[in-house]
Amino acid sequence: MIAAMDGSSAASPATVSTPELFVGFLKIGLSGFGGVMPFARRMIVERRRWLSEAEFLDVLSLSQFLPGPNVVNVSIIVGRRFQGVAGAAAACAGLMMMPLVIVLSLATLYAQFSQVEAVRGACRAVSASASGLIVATALKLARPLRTATWQLVICGTAFVGFALLRIPLLWMLAGLCPISIALGWWKRP
Repeated sequence: MIAAMDGSSAASPATVSTPELFVGFLKIGLSGFGGVMPFARRMIVERRRWLSEAEFLDVLSLSQFLPGPNVVNVSIIVGRRFQGVAGAAAACAGLMMMPLVIVLSLATLYAQFSQVEAVRGACRAVSASASGLIVATALKLARPLRTATWQLVICGTAFVGFALLRIPLLWMLAGLCPISIALGWWKRP
């Protein structure tokens, strides 16, 4: 695991069992649709204290760099950290099991009732809620970065590039990752 950038490191539990990983990520998977990262962070960092805030931020950063859904990547990384391949499989299965069943059921219902305006309106409302959760999570994740000006500059640059200038992800990663890694290495404690 990458060391905490801000020098703080809360002690993580020595071990988390495979059933604990499965149940923990099952609860995360049942917590929401389209935006479970806030629930994952709360469970992993605040409630279960499996990772410190800095460790979670490191895991999330790696997860965003890797292909695939971020929360799935987080489950695999956290599961692997505590119980190896079995832990990764248990965490990922726990995360995906119930949402898969629920989404397949809802997809079947949506196929039958998609022409109803109330159904389309409900889908738009859920999208707004998910967007709010993403913004709230981004603000919480930025908290440990507030003392490192160079990290805030990288974050600001990424935001401007992605959100405003619409620069493709691969170009932003190709440009910002080497700079960020070099600055992290140079500024390390």
